[in-house]
Amino acid sequence: MDNSLLKGIWKVILPVPPFLWQRQIRKMGDKARLKTKFMTADHHLVRNFVVRELPRAGTPLAPETIADRIDLPIKEVGKILDDLEAERFYLYRNGQGEVAWAYPVTTDPTPHRASFSSGEQIFAA
Repeated sequence: MDNSLLKGIWKVILPVPPFLWQRQIRKMGDKARLKTKFMTADHHLVRNFVVRELPRAGTPLAPETIADRIDLPIKEVGKILDDLEAERFYLYRNGQGEVAWAYPVTTDPTPHRASFSSGEQIFAA
């Protein structure tokens, strides 16, 4: 990789100076770190588990399943799911309280599909 960025404008392709796009990437990283500041190690554990397991399961995940599989108390998992759902970026629970959507995957039908090298396929959020 040559560490360059090209921008197409109509029929012309122009190089973008690295200092410009690298500065934007740093800003985006800073913004993402601020947005996730509330998350504890257990928040990350729950979210990572759900994102990894939704494609494998193909159906929404019940809080009890999550708690059992990552060995956390159900009450703690419930609180963490509340926190993550409140941020409206990380996950969404269906009417039964099961996690149906965890960015970037969902069990709800969408026009977009995600395929993984392991062979799993799921709808993309």
